[in-house]
Amino acid sequence: MANVSLTDAVAKLPSCALTCVASAVSTSTCSLTDQVCLCNNDPLQQNITECVLAGCSIKEALFTKNLTESACDRPIRDKSGTLITLSNTLGIITGLFVLQRFAFKIFSRLDIHLDDWFTLLTTLVGVPATVINRYGLPPNGIGRDVWTLTDQQITNFGRFFYVMEVIYFTQVGLLKLALLFFYIRIFSSTAESVRALLWATTVFTAGFGIAFIVAAVFQCDPISFFWTKWDGEHQGRCMSINAIAWSNAAISIALDVWMLAIPISQLKQLRLSWRKKAGASIMFCTGAFVTIVSILRLKLLVDFGSDSINPTWDNFQITCWSTVEMNIGIICVCLPSLRLMVIRTFPRVFNTIYGANSRQTRHSDMSKGDKERREGRANDKRGEQDEVQLVPISEPASKASQV
Repeated sequence: MANVSLTDAVAKLPSCALTCVASAVSTSTCSLTDQVCLCNNDPLQQNITECVLAGCSIKEALFTKNLTESACDRPIRDKSGTLITLSNTLGIITGLFVLQRFAFKIFSRLDIHLDDWFTLLTTLVGVPATVINRYGLPPNGIGRDVWTLTDQQITNFGRFFYVMEVIYFTQVGLLKLALLFFYIRIFSSTAESVRALLWATTVFTAGFGIAFIVAAVFQCDPISFFWTKWDGEHQGRCMSINAIAWSNAAISIALDVWMLAIPISQLKQLRLSWRKKAGASIMFCTGAFVTIVSILRLKLLVDFGSDSINPTWDNFQITCWSTVEMNIGIICVCLPSLRLMVIRTFPRVFNTIYGANSRQTRHSDMSKGDKERREGRANDKRGEQDEVQLVPISEPASKASQV
């Protein structure tokens, strides 16, 4: 809305809002003609807002807010460009990581396993989210104040945000399953109890994912009430969005910690040199970054909910962090494949590094050092065929798993 004078703004106010303005001004130190005082008196503005929300319809309240903001010459806030840049950049990087993973396995004639397919599926499910982050949410108000939007834009925003919720819950489940199938494969030769624990976690994760997808899809009755309820003119009911979002985030973080603890706890029993154990630990711990992002996102969820009076602005950070969480998660599960590609591409570099590390430890027991170097060279040689050799000490090396 173009800037308007205070007189014009008062003349255009709905009757319910005009009553609120007159009542609030009468109890303040400002006069109705003192534009500077009216615009900069925060308690007065708060009283007017509360009165308008209580006495006017939603559409009248939004019209009043937009009119008064324009009369006070307040800047129009718009952070949508940040989301576009973030989503496009991460989307491209994530796509390249997944492409590298499959291209390397195909050209190296390595088997493609369940974890590879679930990683690809997670990425493909996220493609619509990247498109919506560019062409759906920004044109319909994400990162802007809701009162600066048209009625149709607000409705469209709700529709796109609903789709993004379903996509997010789907990606969370698929990504965790991809990581679990990865663990099941590389720990295929470990104790039966560990494999049973991993499969039990997989079943729980699948149930967790399906439950929240169903909850997201059917959270409102009718479903369309999710994006039409904002105007207060439609009938329907919705589950608590806060409860859905908080419980999903809390369970997801707990699962992340649990899934990280399982492989770390098994490293000491693997037939690996200390260098490979350190490398495997780093590889597993990269997933901890996703957990950190999830925790940061959970903090933002404190202010998340259906009762927001400015959803297009309030949900901006949630959308950004959800985008970061999913893309970084996919990148992390692709790191083992990238590691092997780098080792195969630059074998001399890694052999030199390992050799230098070995020379630096000659002051230790020589017989033990010779044994470790022989094991290291044997592992490096096997690494030309397998991505990571994770073999329990009690099992023969022939049962090594391919990552």
